[in-house]
Amino acid sequence: MIRRNRTAVFFKLFLLFTVIPLIELTILVKVAMHIGVLYTMAIVIGTAAVGSYLVRLEGLGVVTRFQRNMAHGVFPADELIEGAMILIAGALLVTPGVLTDIVGFTLVFPVTRSIIKAWLKRYIRSRTSRVTIYRP
Repeated sequence: MIRRNRTAVFFKLFLLFTVIPLIELTILVKVAMHIGVLYTMAIVIGTAAVGSYLVRLEGLGVVTRFQRNMAHGVFPADELIEGAMILIAGALLVTPGVLTDIVGFTLVFPVTRSIIKAWLKRYIRSRTSRVTIYRP
């Protein structure tokens, strides 16, 4: 059972790190053929710069909310999820490509991030079980 899961994880990671870059490269080449190499490079650099700025702003907001919740004794579960999403968004936005930029901007904007966060919380709840331990 464990061997089978390792193979499935390896296959998914293999696809993630080979197929997606090939798709991204194909899209960038096609875009460069239509609008030119310099404009394509400007778009790639521009989305990385704008994305980095937005990730920094959103990340600082999440850190502030995290610290405020901790100061009030509230476990910052939402902030941990949002922080992870913003971290992933940052990695995707500095990676050259159209698809990674779309996913990255989707994760960095608060409106779409909240929708994805709600879905992610439902998914996590469905995959976990609650255990209550009573002490005598």
